[in-house]
Amino acid sequence: MPSALDPDLLAQLPPALRAAVEAQVQALALENAELRTRNARLEHLVRELQRARFGPRSEKLQPDQMELAFEDIEVALAAATEENDAAAESRTGDRPARTPRGPRRLPKDLPREERVLVPEDLLCPCGCGDMVRIGEDRSERLDVTPAQFRLIVTIRPRYACPKGRAGIRQAPPAPALIEGGLATEALLAHVAVAKFADHLPLYRQSQIMARQGVEIDRSTLADWMGKVSFHIAPIVDRMAVLLKRSAKLFADETTMPVLDPGAGKTKKGFIWAMLRDDRPWGGSDPPGVVFTYAPGRAGIHAEEMLKGFEGVLQVDGYQGYNRLADGRRAEGGRVRLAFCWAHARRKLIEARPSAGSPFV
Repeated sequence: MPSALDPDLLAQLPPALRAAVEAQVQALALENAELRTRNARLEHLVRELQRARFGPRSEKLQPDQMELAFEDIEVALAAATEENDAAAESRTGDRPARTPRGPRRLPKDLPREERVLVPEDLLCPCGCGDMVRIGEDRSERLDVTPAQFRLIVTIRPRYACPKGRAGIRQAPPAPALIEGGLATEALLAHVAVAKFADHLPLYRQSQIMARQGVEIDRSTLADWMGKVSFHIAPIVDRMAVLLKRSAKLFADETTMPVLDPGAGKTKKGFIWAMLRDDRPWGGSDPPGVVFTYAPGRAGIHAEEMLKGFEGVLQVDGYQGYNRLADGRRAEGGRVRLAFCWAHARRKLIEARPSAGSPFV
């Protein structure tokens, strides 16, 4: 088959047919150009993912970064698939069949709203009257009700003796986390979870609220979070006490930039974590994690955070934890350290010769 149309043969066609062929050729050329662009984009994403996953720095790639790479590829693939399906439907009138998926695991207690679709006309063509129901098909789609702000108006009527012989009686104000504040406890929890669990900065939350006509300045949200932090501190302290009663814990530390008042820049601080999660091996204790800030990485900070714990502590190879196990601990008995296999493997990867090794 020739790779291009023969101009002489094309000139012999009737004008209408020749115009149709030329239009079809132009449309196919445009479609091929779009496909080449899309394929180049997908090939680029695959190369970037392979470089991140198997390249020299793959050991330093964080799981969240890997998830972002996968998301980019999956979004691009889904967009290409949808575009191809739409093009096929426009040509043939039928949409390509989807690969059936297994049952989705959704909570059984989710609210369910049933919508019954009945044909507009139930009159039987044979003239016997209306058709009767003999069965049904069911399908489920997951829906969401967007967050909606509302004002809770608390009314406290005042009562008095109709004859003026006694004082006024009125119910006391309802207790509130922020006395006299605008935010309810539910709104405070919503903002806190969005910021600290979902990493949504306060200025973005302020912008989201503004889209619904609720103008709350970022500084106001920050003030709310400061008050929440103060009131929730006893709960965090109690969580730490309960965690340190465990037979085994995991601990780690990482850098965190913090404000350096007067210097006009940030300085390096450290966030320390102690964690318990026995779910993978059927443990009965609930999972939990408590974070502690410290200005440095010295082992004394680990000792302070883990004061009262005397079980097995899983850590990386950082020597600052050794003081918990070698008798230098000021209070309590020695902790038994359990080192991490993933970090041990990382050392082997770093020690591998540039030419490769049959053992690593």
